[in-house]
Parts: sequence; C-alpha cells; structure tokens
Amino acid sequence: MTVTPPLSFEQKLRNYAELTVQVGAGVQPGQRVLIESPVETAPLARLLVDAAYRAGASFADVRWDDDAVVLSRFRHAPDGSFETVSRWRVDAETEVAEAGGSVIAIRATHPNLLGAVDPARVTAHQRALATYRRPYSQRVMTNRLNWNLISAPIPEWAALMFPGLSPEAAVQAQWDAIFAATRADQQDPIAAWKTHLETLKQRRERLTERQYHALHFLGGSTDLTVGLADGHVWGGGSAATAPAQGLAGGIEFTANIPTEEVWTAPHRARVDGVVVSTKPLSYNGTMIQGIRIRFEGGRIVEAGADSGQDTLRQMIETDEGSHRLGEVALVPHSSPISRSGLFFYNTLYDENAASHIAIGAAYRYNLRGGVELDAAAFEARGGNDSLTHVDWMIGSEQIDVDGLNADGSREAVMRAGEFVS
Repeated sequence: MTVTPPLSFEQKLRNYAELTVQVGAGVQPGQRVLIESPVETAPLARLLVDAAYRAGASFADVRWDDDAVVLSRFRHAPDGSFETVSRWRVDAETEVAEAGGSVIAIRATHPNLLGAVDPARVTAHQRALATYRRPYSQRVMTNRLNWNLISAPIPEWAALMFPGLSPEAAVQAQWDAIFAATRADQQDPIAAWKTHLETLKQRRERLTERQYHALHFLGGSTDLTVGLADGHVWGGGSAATAPAQGLAGGIEFTANIPTEEVWTAPHRARVDGVVVSTKPLSYNGTMIQGIRIRFEGGRIVEAGADSGQDTLRQMIETDEGSHRLGEVALVPHSSPISRSGLFFYNTLYDENAASHIAIGAAYRYNLRGGVELDAAAFEARGGNDSLTHVDWMIGSEQIDVDGLNADGSREAVMRAGEFVS
C-alpha cells in the first residue's frame, strides 16, 4: 500500500496561495490584482503575487498594513483628527475595481489592538472611513468585482489563541489551524473546495426554494424571530460577478476562505425578540463579550454586553441602518471550525463555527433583482442599508431553528445546531 507523505509547510503555504487566487478571487487572465497585506504576512503576499501572475494577471500590486502604525495613531494623535482618512489607500481599491480587477485582502490583526483606546476615537475614524469607502463597499455588496478575504498568523494574535505555547510554537499552531480550516493541508485543496462549494450550493438552493416568511431561533437565552426580505435569495459558497460599467460579469469567486455558511437578507422591519451571543466578537480592535440585544419591529431597542459595551453601543449608533439587521446566516455546529474546538478571535473563522446575524447593510444580491433596485425599492422589499456590516455569532448546539411560513405553519430547519436535511 502506498502511503502519501505529509505535505511540508512550504507546500501547504503554496496550496493556500493557489486556492486563494483560483477558488477565492477567481483571478482571470488580463485582470489587475490588488493584494492587501499586513507587513508580518509578507511571505504569503509574495506567493499570492506569484499565483496571480500564473493565473494570467496583467499587474499585481501590494498595499501594506501595520498594526503598530494604527495603534500609534489612536494613542497619540490629537482629538478631532480621526475623521481624516488616508484616501489613497481606499482609492487603490476603487481604481482596481473600476478597471475590472480583483482585490485580495489578508486580514490579520491583534483582536484587542484598540481595547485600551477611547471608543469615541475608533468610532469617529470608522464612520469617516466607511463614508469615504462607500462607493467601493457598494461594489462589494452588489458583487461588482471578484474579491476575496483570507487571514494568516501574526505573533500577537497567535499568542491570544494559544497562550500556553512559546511565540514560535503558537504561530505554528495557528498556521496548522488555518491550513485545516481552509483545506490547504490536503493533497488537492482545489478539488476539495469544488466538492464543498457544491454542497453549499445545494443547501442555498433548497432554502431559496422554500421562501420562508421568517426564521425562529430558540435555545439558551435566545428567542428571536427574523423575518426574511420579500423575494429573498440565499447565498453560500461561490458567487458570480454582476455586470458593471461595461464589464460582462460572470466571474466565479468565493469571497471568504474559509466559508461554511449559507445566508440571506432579513426584512429590516420584521425582527422581534431577544438574542444572546454565543461567542465573543472582535470589532475594530476591541473584544465585545456577552452581547444581549432585544428587537422590536426590526429595530434594536435594548443592547448590552458583559465587556466592550460602549464599543457595541457606538457601533449600533453608526447610523439608522446599524440599528437593524442586514444578514442572517446558518452554520452547522459540526462545521470543521466548530469541531476544532478553537476560538479564533477573528470573525472570518468564528462566523463559520456558528450561525450568526449581522448588524447593518444587507447584500443587494440577497434579494431577487436587488442589484438593480434603487434605494427606496430596496428598502420597500425589506433590504437594509448602512455604512457598517458586523457579523456576530448566535448559534450553538443548544439552538433550534424553524422556518415559518406565511400561513403560520413551521418546519424544522436545524435541531441542536444541525441541519435537519
């Protein structure tokens, strides 16, 4: 019997770069590619550049990020200066998108980087950045470019995940966890992803066909009814770009790697009840734990948290849309990330361990014909608009989910955190 030798770290890293470019961003021949990377993840960024050129990219560039620079500003810059936005950093994204290019972002930061910073400073900066970045964000929300989000270890984050290990061992353990979660540790990760994406496609199509009026989450301290937007469409796995400014569209991409979820748009005016988070949330460098929110008529009327409460409340006060939901997502408790038993302190991973909801903007493509709707028509169908979109986890093995029909009947969708079919 032939025994396949285990992959080396270098091969897993190359696998990760290739699947990010091919399955994640779906880079096409002739496209420009922008890669956003922390300085600590430069080796991965360089492999992504190589992989992009092998996929036929006409030009691949890198925009570097640095936690230390960010923290220095929030510690030492004067009050009143946080509305200033580094426009060239956003303009780089917009320029590539308008040229029909692709954007790949490596998001890796200390989860509590700004935990000791005045939340008002963070909120002021976040609102100004989101306002200037809105045209690019709208392209993302309408699938008008092929983009992808991944992550990679940095020492401060690894130490938080694996506090009992040496710095070097913690980084290696985090790499192992990321490779497993993204299937980069498999001999043929691209084939594995194609199989996984087909499973997600079948699940999203079944849910879209059912056209539930609402979902009811019940278990633990949660009793929440989430109405679904009229003519909603479930997403999950890969998607295809929509036509934009003379571009044909139709490029298949998978925005998040990893991804285990199927999701759709809630109705902005039909969410009622109480929901409690099942995992902490790292938001803009601050840890928020024990979130408890009550909705009436779609709007948040009470909100609190065991820690990070001021940050939570300022996030909710971003604008009118941040008082409402823009996403509801279902994830089985048996997902690979959940089975790992690890908490990543990073929404990209943790949202794929549990069902979740998102405060803020809805994705236009989660409504049938939503990409073409104007703002008034989108809202009339139940879609929500906001400068922000923040996912947080509400699922566990204690949560049941029922699909509610317009006639009042209900069907079991999940039991004890698992899909019924």
